[in-house]
Amino acid sequence: MTTGVRRRMGVEERRQQLIGVALELFSRRSPDEVSIDEIASAAGISRPLVYHYFPGKLSLYEAALQRAADDLAARFVEPAEGPLGARLLRVMGRYFDFVDEHGPGFSALMRGGPAVGSSRTNALVDSVRQAAYDQILSHLGVNDPPARLELVVRSWISLAESTALIWLDGRRIPRAELEVQLVHDFAALTAVSAAHDEEMGALLRRLVADEPADGPFGDVAGRLTSLVS
Repeated sequence: MTTGVRRRMGVEERRQQLIGVALELFSRRSPDEVSIDEIASAAGISRPLVYHYFPGKLSLYEAALQRAADDLAARFVEPAEGPLGARLLRVMGRYFDFVDEHGPGFSALMRGGPAVGSSRTNALVDSVRQAAYDQILSHLGVNDPPARLELVVRSWISLAESTALIWLDGRRIPRAELEVQLVHDFAALTAVSAAHDEEMGALLRRLVADEPADGPFGDVAGRLTSLVS
């Protein structure tokens, strides 16, 4: 017969465990509703030991936020292969996977939570938005975006955020429909901008040249055509 022996964790290993436990709790409830005592209990350690690794709840929240931000930013990474519409649809699928898995934490981050107002929190949120922006430009094959394109991409990223937050409040629209709708929104924003600017028009023509008729971009074009025909 053997008996289990609790293994002593190193400093960094324990820190990572506490971050993971905090993220798990934040995925079920808003961070401002989760106490240090709950985190300590879930980690199987004492409250004072949590403070040994993190000075307070805010520092633990920020560390958990850093891991979540890295995870969310990585959801926008997609090989630059195949039609753009299909690539964006896969990106939206992974984005909503994250929102679905970390709903309360995602909502608290965007709407307000225990770390709101801290420069660290604001910088992390901005870093996710910038990573998303850089990835979308990479998909578009653009290194030096004109002003109208920057407006389109950043507006679309903000739209994805607000759509996810509204969806979390009751989930009244099927998630898969919203993922497709957001890809359609990107195409629509680009098309409207192209109507006002020849440079955007050239970009739009290049993007749709390789789009299949049954892809997301072809689908929205067909839907809009049917509305006015």
